[in-house]
Amino acid sequence: MSVPVTLSPDPAMARRIVSLMDLTSLNETDDEAAIVRLSELAVSKAGTVAALCTWPQFMPVARNALLGTGVRIAAVANFPAGAAAVEQAAAETAAAVADGADEVDVVFPYRALLAGDAAVGLALVQRCRSACGDRALLKVILEAGQLGSPDTLRRAAEIAVSGGAHFLKTSTGKTSPGATPEAAAVLLEVIAQSRDCGRAVGLKVSGGIRHFAAARDFLDQFERRFGSGSATPANFRIGASTLIGDLLESMP
Repeated sequence: MSVPVTLSPDPAMARRIVSLMDLTSLNETDDEAAIVRLSELAVSKAGTVAALCTWPQFMPVARNALLGTGVRIAAVANFPAGAAAVEQAAAETAAAVADGADEVDVVFPYRALLAGDAAVGLALVQRCRSACGDRALLKVILEAGQLGSPDTLRRAAEIAVSGGAHFLKTSTGKTSPGATPEAAAVLLEVIAQSRDCGRAVGLKVSGGIRHFAAARDFLDQFERRFGSGSATPANFRIGASTLIGDLLESMP
């Protein structure tokens, strides 16, 4: 009986995926040393990641560690609970930008939407977008696995786009399921509609993406919608922490 052979990731494709990655650490045990170690992985033989994403208190550490590398720095806000606290989320966003964040990943108040309150989600995204100004990108985390149905996810995505989101993001990675092809498909529909209206909105898939094959599948899904070679760090990201190890193993 033959044993299936698992092929190693193609190094060229692995490098491309690295270039689209938001290298992430959002553990409760993170400290400055952990962020320095993460920063060392951001530029490696596998290439340079698009961004490093971590807690807002580590912005100065990340900024200093990544100075001159071209790696963007992302902080989270309203994370991970996604509270319906508009001013708090806006204040966290503004503070992160002031501390050097190039991007802010804010959690949409998904529980409020499930309870029938769409207005607070729109207000929160609008205020956080205003806090970013022209200095930072705003990625809105929709926690797709908790929204219950494609229609509800679509509604949340449409609200986020209306509020000024630069990216729609699938998940915090703190709940299950995280990123799924089904959720990505819904977000891609909303993104395509936004493009038709002249709005450039990106997709970030995040939550449970640990291996090359899964990352490649999400990249392929994006490019089936928008064309081969269309994914760039300006419109597509993969949020992950342990994926970088899988990709580094493929490098000669």
